[in-house]
Amino acid sequence: MEPLQLRSPDVAALSDWLAAEDDRPLLVETSGSTGAPKRVLLSRDAVKASAQASARRLGATGPWLLALPVSYVAGVQVLVRSLLAGHRPTLLDEHPSVAAAVAAMPAGDRFVSLVPTQLGRLLDDPDEAAALATCHTVLLGGGPIDPALRERAAAAGIRVVATYGAAETAGGCVYDGLPLDGVGVALGDDGRIRIAGPILFHGYDGDPGSTAAHLVDGWYLTADAGRFDLDGRLQVLGRLDDMLISGGVKVPAPVVARLLRGHPSITDVEVVGVADGEWGQRVVALVVPAGTPPTLAQIRDFVADEHPRSWAPRELVVLDRLPLLGNGKVDRQALLALASAAR
Repeated sequence: MEPLQLRSPDVAALSDWLAAEDDRPLLVETSGSTGAPKRVLLSRDAVKASAQASARRLGATGPWLLALPVSYVAGVQVLVRSLLAGHRPTLLDEHPSVAAAVAAMPAGDRFVSLVPTQLGRLLDDPDEAAALATCHTVLLGGGPIDPALRERAAAAGIRVVATYGAAETAGGCVYDGLPLDGVGVALGDDGRIRIAGPILFHGYDGDPGSTAAHLVDGWYLTADAGRFDLDGRLQVLGRLDDMLISGGVKVPAPVVARLLRGHPSITDVEVVGVADGEWGQRVVALVVPAGTPPTLAQIRDFVADEHPRSWAPRELVVLDRLPLLGNGKVDRQALLALASAAR
């Protein structure tokens, strides 16, 4: 039986699939932000378990606004949550703005799911921000979340819940650092995040080797490193392959990027490593400036004020904006190409 794969917001097809009793899976692709996308097979039970656990954690159900592509699991889950709550989802593409779309939604508790880039841009528009403030919750996932962004949202009266998950977990399964009901989270010896529960995928379509490597004894082995804080909340440190080795020193690229986002001359930044004959990997900062770009010396000093100077970027690339994939995540492959070409 061919799996269901949504290439457009086909609400009727998804509604029929949710109501069916066969074993036809749903197929969604991973973002492919670090390589070729994988084709993930999800059971109906896993998709429903995720949506129901989300509703329990949020404490309410209602209509959802679709502002994400349905080719990815986050967009599909917006449709599923809305349908299971008894509402036809509202599609942003059918309205001129988020404010107009929210105004067209049924009365009651309203919900929307966004990525950080979207939220940041919407906060720049008072009308859009005011519309989001009327929603019960804005789920925010798809990448690292700058604390300053959450502070801006809170100041605008917007309730934000940060999510962590993947296509392999039927969407976000950890909310503000705490796993949803029924979801298990553990760390491997190398800090790798492992996830278990009824939300897990069945496997990768046509790729038993990858399935066996990532589904082990009932656990999904992610590609991310994490740790638990003193309150027992999961902190996602970044992808394991984002740990750079430069001059024999381990450099956590996400930690460096997170610090640099606090530089007064930087609007946004990502840090990558490119092959280098002298250093093994050369640490490169790709920066979207706030006005006059900072110099390499300035950002190196900024990093060295809080972390070892060996973590500081050795090269600076200035961009108008970071390259994004269709789901709003940063395109890591494009970043690496830009960093390599800049040299």
